[in-house]
Amino acid sequence: MLLLMMSNLVMLPWGITFFEDQNTTPWITFNVISDTLFLMDLIFNFRTGILGEDSHVILDPKEIRSQYLRTWFVVDFVSSIPVDYIFRIIDLESRHETSDVYRTARAFRIVRFTKILSLLRLLRLSRLIRYIHQWEEIFHMTYDLASAVVRIVNLIGMMLLLCHWDGCLTFMVPMLQDFPADCWVSKNNMVNATWHLQYSYALFMAMSHMLCIGYGAHPPEGMTDVWLTMISMVVGATCYAMFLGHATNLVQSLDASHRQYQEKYKQVEQYMSFHKLPADVRQRIHEYYEQRFQGKMFDEDSIFGELSDPLKEEIVSYNCRGLVANMPLFANTDPHFVTVILTKLRFEVFQPGDLIIREGTLGRKMYFIQHGAVTVIPRGSKEIKLSDGAYFGEICLLTQGRRTASVSADTYCRLYSLSVDSFNEVLEEYPLMRRAFESVAVDRLGRVARRPSYQPPPAE
Repeated sequence: MLLLMMSNLVMLPWGITFFEDQNTTPWITFNVISDTLFLMDLIFNFRTGILGEDSHVILDPKEIRSQYLRTWFVVDFVSSIPVDYIFRIIDLESRHETSDVYRTARAFRIVRFTKILSLLRLLRLSRLIRYIHQWEEIFHMTYDLASAVVRIVNLIGMMLLLCHWDGCLTFMVPMLQDFPADCWVSKNNMVNATWHLQYSYALFMAMSHMLCIGYGAHPPEGMTDVWLTMISMVVGATCYAMFLGHATNLVQSLDASHRQYQEKYKQVEQYMSFHKLPADVRQRIHEYYEQRFQGKMFDEDSIFGELSDPLKEEIVSYNCRGLVANMPLFANTDPHFVTVILTKLRFEVFQPGDLIIREGTLGRKMYFIQHGAVTVIPRGSKEIKLSDGAYFGEICLLTQGRRTASVSADTYCRLYSLSVDSFNEVLEEYPLMRRAFESVAVDRLGRVARRPSYQPPPAE
């Protein structure tokens, strides 16, 4: 049906403009098939489900009929009028006329009227737009890039279709006036030329006017050509403005997160320039933003705030699937506990050499390593290396004391932090997990205490 509509919108104005004989078998067959299928589609629309205001499908025939009659029925009905059936009936009646002169004059008037009436079929453009809009919605819900491609192709196609229509109109109006001597067709000796020459010149004239780059081979002289030129210029300027607006919005919407990141980083650059930060600090800030956001920025709090709790849990579980897979702590744990604790995590990035935890400070967070390597530096003891799947900092959260060791990043580290409030909130619901954390903490403290060079931190 989509291809049939596109072929109608292209071939109908082309056929009625550049071909005088409308009674050829292929042309009549094409029109009859098109009219029949569009009439059937008109009937089927009374039985096709529609989307309601709350996006549910309406299948009630009475409601469908009422909605269709109030919206697109008139346009679809007018565009589906079987002009060829009517023309054939009138043509058969005209053959019974006794006067050859009267029959010829009447047939000539009928041909002109039929050409004009056939233009009503161009209202089928409304159906094409609705079908394309449905495809855009489908692609938009599944593939963002495919949706953008469909919108670009749709925009370019509409522009070319308008140029095609304008070219046909530029030739049709002088034709209906029997090609006056001052019209562009007569001045270019195109009256008896082949159809492809006529169409090429007409399309060239139309595009020259629409793009406002000239008047074609000759400037308009007759009043008809003057008005056609003005109409083409207005339509072309309007389409050009719409094309620029749509294209700009389309390009901006293709990668909104990257554009938001660029706007944010411009502010950061202006901030660094205003405060005259050293070059090495600027470089570290640049590398941090690259590692933290990777060229894209999202308002995650706003996005998550609009989602239901099950969706939040599903998204967080998927985003942290690598962390869960690499962490022995979560391997044989209640899945619901894992989900709850994942929803409390906050993503953080540290650069090589950053001091994640400083010995002697109050513990406010514990950390889970998604990717990277860190070094635990107990005072007076041997350093401990931790990497993907490990966690640290839970001792102070359990004892509510101060840090017993420092932790520095060896590489770029992608960590998830859990605050003390969230930590206690989760463990209140799962007391068995509190015992598991406590046993690990006691074991770690015991191993550190057994080291020969270990000295307990001073009481503060």
